[in-house]
Amino acid sequence: MHVTVWGEGFLDLSALPPGDSGPLNYAGYVDEARRIYPDDVHEALAAALREGLGLDATVRTATLDDPEQGLGERTLAQTDVLVWWSHVKHHLIPDETVDRLWQRVRDGMGLIVLHAGMESKLFRRLMGTSCLAAGWRQSDDWEAIWTVAPAHPIAEGVPRVFTIGVEEVYSEFFDIPTPDELVFVSSFRGGEIFRSGCCFTRGNGRIFYFRPGHESHPTYHHPHVRRILANAARWAARSAPASTSVRRVDAQDPDAAASMELAEGWVAAG
Repeated sequence: MHVTVWGEGFLDLSALPPGDSGPLNYAGYVDEARRIYPDDVHEALAAALREGLGLDATVRTATLDDPEQGLGERTLAQTDVLVWWSHVKHHLIPDETVDRLWQRVRDGMGLIVLHAGMESKLFRRLMGTSCLAAGWRQSDDWEAIWTVAPAHPIAEGVPRVFTIGVEEVYSEFFDIPTPDELVFVSSFRGGEIFRSGCCFTRGNGRIFYFRPGHESHPTYHHPHVRRILANAARWAARSAPASTSVRRVDAQDPDAAASMELAEGWVAAG
């Protein structure tokens, strides 16, 4: 399996679309992002995939600053799964590049879209909708990720519920077509909910959208998140094994106390 992890690079004000003043608390979280991901987000993602996939995959990175935005025909021809991380530079991807990506997905390239990449030109074109959330807020709230399709290959080895200690909050309505399969749903301290793990098929290509991943939080260092990324790559490449077992809360969860509190009092059915 050949995986290409694509990233737009750290935020900078000059890259924001005209008229966009940038996210709230912009200045503070850029420095935090550089501290958490010193080699940038895409390199952290690539490291997670190399660890999770091992000898089953070759993982390389590409960025917006590379020739042809790192998305030239030769690169895409050698890519079985493309992992996409972008935040605010979506508008800098030329339409002809989006055309090339769209066709590769239709022809069978797997695609994993992360966090704010839902607003990318590519994801919007593949979905045919705005792909916007009803709202968002920057915070240090926890996010609880609930596994709602425990038999799905992307949920292999993932607990029934786990928490991410701090994350940015999105809220429904999420303007996407009804997913072919919904694997994860998120809830937040403020009561918001969000469809956070969504599977789609377009042509011969499999697509997985996964919500967590704001760059000022260490989300991509979380072991369950890293497990999901590796599982998703296998699934998108059509190399995932079938799975039928139901997951339970893992006592080794780095946020185990919060996860167990969420699950406290629940009685397993069956």
